[in-house]
Amino acid sequence: MTIGTFGATKPYPNSTYSNSLEVGAEFLDFVTVTLQKRGLYLQPFTSKKFQYQKGESLQGWEVKLDNRFLETGRLSIEIAEKTKLSNVDWCKSGIYRNDNTWIYIQGNYECFFIFMKKHLINMHKSGRYPEAEAHGTVRKFYLPIALAETWGEKVLP
Repeated sequence: MTIGTFGATKPYPNSTYSNSLEVGAEFLDFVTVTLQKRGLYLQPFTSKKFQYQKGESLQGWEVKLDNRFLETGRLSIEIAEKTKLSNVDWCKSGIYRNDNTWIYIQGNYECFFIFMKKHLINMHKSGRYPEAEAHGTVRKFYLPIALAETWGEKVLP
């Protein structure tokens, strides 16, 4: 879940979370503290202006919450989005967003993975992994946990 403008209540009307920004912000804080304990410092941008112009963080790291990946056995890697169902066009997002992101961090409070974004793009472009839509507003591909453990650095809190 990408962190957006703080203070907004529901930027995505079709989201299953009424407080999606707060849920994402809390996970970002969790990842920031967990990484800091390992000597890695993350400075997220909190303004919409800098997030759109630069990316999610000064370092070029993006953080995504994937609450159910341990029960499904796969990560849901975002590739496109629409802000609402009625939009016709999809926008590049997640690993295809054109910003400063080169590190992609995804998981949940039990563990998360740190990937190089270019590796995730190459895996998606290979066509070997199934794609899906969620809520009609997010497109993603599924990366099995076994491959996440091969291509990503697994971090336990």
